[in-house]
Amino acid sequence: MVLLFQYGEKELDYLKSKDKKLGELIDHVGYLEIPVDEDVFSSVVRHIIGQQISMAAQNTIWNRLKEKLGKISPEKILSLSREELQSIGITFKKADYILNFAQQIYEESFSMAALHEMSDEEVIKELSKIEGIGPWTAEMIMTFSMQRSDILSYGDLAILRGMRMLYRHRKIDKAKFERYRKRYSPYGSIASFYLWELAEGDFPEVKDPGIKRVKK
Repeated sequence: MVLLFQYGEKELDYLKSKDKKLGELIDHVGYLEIPVDEDVFSSVVRHIIGQQISMAAQNTIWNRLKEKLGKISPEKILSLSREELQSIGITFKKADYILNFAQQIYEESFSMAALHEMSDEEVIKELSKIEGIGPWTAEMIMTFSMQRSDILSYGDLAILRGMRMLYRHRKIDKAKFERYRKRYSPYGSIASFYLWELAEGDFPEVKDPGIKRVKK
């Protein structure tokens, strides 16, 4: 059974009451079913794999890893060599990150359970201690595994593109971003789903003002 991010009319009604343009987008798109992985360990592994590659490539490599191991656990990851990880499409650098992380969990020098008791800022700080994890990856883990409700990533290019398209800005600087982040709070994660949908979906009538077009 596929687990989905838990949100509903309360969160959507709140966002629509705070932002007319976002509300129109929500009404146009409808309810979005967002799959999540409640196993934070496997989520970290998946997001390390997905860094700087396409979603399609990430899914292909992830499925190969699941076929090889079944359940993704520290013990099973540590049963593989970096060469075996590389053979399914994971770079040696990412393989080292994944193996080092699995070793930390196995040795109990890093506590996944403790993350659930931390604030969003504390989770980012703690996850960023892991080699290969930065703020953006930590934010994606908080969204797609921990189901934190108020994550809006300034480091996500698709989020910025969605904002440009929705509000007709050529550029989203930090000040504009913070204004919208505060407007969406405490449901920034749900706003993110719709901004991603706009940025990556099929909306030919909505152009990105940030893209320069060459006159014919």
